[in-house]
Amino acid sequence: MRARTLDRNDAVPLWQQLQRELISRLGAGEFEQRFPGELELTQEYGVSRQTVRQALGQLRRDGLIVAGRGRQPRVAQPREIRQPMGALYSLFASVEAAGLAQRSVVRKLDVRADGVVATRLKLEGSAPLVYLERIRMADDQPLAFDRVWLPADLAQPIVDTDFTHTGLYQELASRAGLYLDHGQEEIHAVVPTPAERAHLGCTAETAALSINRLSQSRGRLVEWRHTLVRGDRFALTAEFTAKTGYRLVQPEAR
Repeated sequence: MRARTLDRNDAVPLWQQLQRELISRLGAGEFEQRFPGELELTQEYGVSRQTVRQALGQLRRDGLIVAGRGRQPRVAQPREIRQPMGALYSLFASVEAAGLAQRSVVRKLDVRADGVVATRLKLEGSAPLVYLERIRMADDQPLAFDRVWLPADLAQPIVDTDFTHTGLYQELASRAGLYLDHGQEEIHAVVPTPAERAHLGCTAETAALSINRLSQSRGRLVEWRHTLVRGDRFALTAEFTAKTGYRLVQPEAR
């Protein structure tokens, strides 16, 4: 076992240095077969057992490892959310259907004007829009950065809603009598920006799915949504047969 060293002259505590070192090694795939135990890490880095326990405790809270009392730590395997294509779906419902605890961190909920989005919704540029911005959590780990715009003349009743643990479509139906019945999505694989990675709590090596959704209700455009979902925690699935295959649609000019 090769000895590794931490910088004892650094202002960063040793346990945080060790935590960062282990995250780097996790990202490099060093622990695919097994994760080292406390004693092994103590000997490898020449630090106290308390330092190792602090570092492992933070990794456990961050959902990167699983370590029960008296048991060997192991790399956590995130449960992937699988969403069938071809139907209107709610991320809230998809998370709960996967058996994960759903929660949202609401960053913004207000009424504002946005000329670009208003044009997409075929409204006047100055038309007021309800804007909702959330970080969607699954088992207390970031899953998606979600932004939604809705015409205020329809969605005003949801402005005072607590979206910590409820779905947008559920609240639109119960508070505003608004039911989405048609829509289109464009999905692209992207590399998140540093700011987006901060929202998603992921590393630079993690890809994401960028999902743009334009939804209707009774023939009227009522929702423009942009969602950035972690590619390591979410998958879109589809079924096809010899008679009902995929139909390629030319994307609209941007």
